[in-house]
Amino acid sequence: MNESRKERLIKKYNSAAVEQPRKGMPGPGRGPGHGRNMGPGGKPKNVKDTLKRLFGYIKKDRWKLMLVFVCVIVSAVTNLAGSYMLRPIINTYIAPENGLGRGSIAGLFGALTLMFFIYMLGILSTYLQHRIMIGVSQGALNTLRRELFCKLSNLPVRFFDTNNHGEIMSRFTNDVDAIGEMMNNTIIQMISGSITLIGTFSLMLYTNVWLTMVTVVMTPLLMKAGQFVSSRSRKYYKAQQAALGTLNGYVEEMVTGQKVIKVFCHEDMAAEEFEFLNYDLREKQIKAQFFGGIMGPVMGNLSQVSYALTATIGGILCVLRGFDIGGLTVFVNYSRQFSRPINEISMQINTIFSALAGAERVFDIMDREPEQPDEKDAVELSTIKGNVVLDHVTFGYQPNKVILKDISLYAKPGQKIAFVGSTGAGKTTITNLLNRFYDIDQGSITIDGVDIKKLKRDFLRKNIAMVLQDTHLFTGTVRENIRYGRLDATDEEVVQAAKTASAHSFIMRLEHGYDTMLEGDGANLSQGQRQLLNIARAAISKAPILILDEATSSVDTRTERHIERGMDRLMEDRTTFVIAHRLSTVRNANAIMVLENGEIIERGDHEDLLKNKGRYYNLYTGLSELE
Repeated sequence: MNESRKERLIKKYNSAAVEQPRKGMPGPGRGPGHGRNMGPGGKPKNVKDTLKRLFGYIKKDRWKLMLVFVCVIVSAVTNLAGSYMLRPIINTYIAPENGLGRGSIAGLFGALTLMFFIYMLGILSTYLQHRIMIGVSQGALNTLRRELFCKLSNLPVRFFDTNNHGEIMSRFTNDVDAIGEMMNNTIIQMISGSITLIGTFSLMLYTNVWLTMVTVVMTPLLMKAGQFVSSRSRKYYKAQQAALGTLNGYVEEMVTGQKVIKVFCHEDMAAEEFEFLNYDLREKQIKAQFFGGIMGPVMGNLSQVSYALTATIGGILCVLRGFDIGGLTVFVNYSRQFSRPINEISMQINTIFSALAGAERVFDIMDREPEQPDEKDAVELSTIKGNVVLDHVTFGYQPNKVILKDISLYAKPGQKIAFVGSTGAGKTTITNLLNRFYDIDQGSITIDGVDIKKLKRDFLRKNIAMVLQDTHLFTGTVRENIRYGRLDATDEEVVQAAKTASAHSFIMRLEHGYDTMLEGDGANLSQGQRQLLNIARAAISKAPILILDEATSSVDTRTERHIERGMDRLMEDRTTFVIAHRLSTVRNANAIMVLENGEIIERGDHEDLLKNKGRYYNLYTGLSELE
């Protein structure tokens, strides 16, 4: 891959672009380049606030945290006490200070037994602290995932139209896992290391001041080395998380568009681009893991230097100043222990950076503006008849780019209103506004005389059934997928809805009929069969308003005729809005709206529009094409 292509690929998948919806209706982000770059980069914006929010998830388990804290103290104290017992054991029973005779075997056995029980108490405390903390941390992660999922459910459609789906999924996996790693181990190790560090230093000072000074001189060197490594690993861990999210987004895009890739023979290009993104991730991971990995060896080697220096000076003090052998043994042991918590704390800093990077990415979603709440005086009507009026509606996905310009129309119950026109003319945008996926900029939309802004969103959407061009089926049985349109529907109603959509016959030919399991978005069905199930789902909803967005574009002509007969039954007493490129499907519409550049340039029924010999006539006779 040449340098110019690499630069374009980097710009495409890593640019911090402002949200840019597609022309007309913004579709799902198909790559990390769409919308805001959601990967973290650089230094955390506010470490203090991020940590405060994270710890807010474990505050409800205060008593458990207190117990963990007690266990950490007991574990650290027993470790220090057990080590210090070597001094009296050596001085009293192994090498008596006066150098004459030998210590008591019984006394030695008793002292060693006491040391054994001290260490066993420490082991039990360590077990309890990890057991309790894992429960606390997993409970916090459970809450975090639930809140993140609920937040996604409450975000407006604009968010999903302008952000890559694979990048969003990365928040649930990589970033939450990084947070979990910190909560599971890092918190305990940081507290334990700090207590051990303070306790060890105190006992070292009590044992021998001069040897303590040697350790004090070496400590800044250890800390400086740790700071040097961690300062460089920080940015690489950030870059690693961002590159990982980018790669996930690219893989999601390629898997989703696999058929398109094969049709246009872009396998080699996709593999080449993946190789570059994978290589980019590899380079960032190498740097992050290298600086994270050398922390241990660097600190360990410096600790050995400190250990050797302490042993040398301590030996001299034993010979010249009468320093006891037991004290030297304990101090040398403490010298090694003193560097260990510093080493552990320094290594945990990398985990903290990774977790903070993930937390900021998670909180970035959780801080997004949710879908605007219903107005305080929003109501639910007893029934909806289906009188729909658009009065001088103007709308744009972006403030400086108007999509719909002064649109006015009405639809009465049982009427079929069709929208035709070029791609990007604003047909689908009108249906988005009816569902309040987006709110209009000017004008009003009313249903049965009530402004839809005065209706509760859930109530509004329950009364509008949609059949989209892009089918989507959930993992489950055929019956469950049809019933998704109305969960309280009976089995008889499910069958009737399938018959209305002309789906019953092919369903009965499946291995288990209505109990056939669908997986992978109905991968074991044809595109036309998946669309028939979507139509059956809309049929069972009993919504008084129906929207068909290219509902028959994915089926063959014969199946289309079956669907149209079912649709005629489905549309009885319903207000129906149809978007179609096949003009043959809208001939029986009560009114046809011809849109161009966001404006209705013609309106009328099929016969009237043909007589006018305008844009619709040209489209229908093939003199002009839908672009």
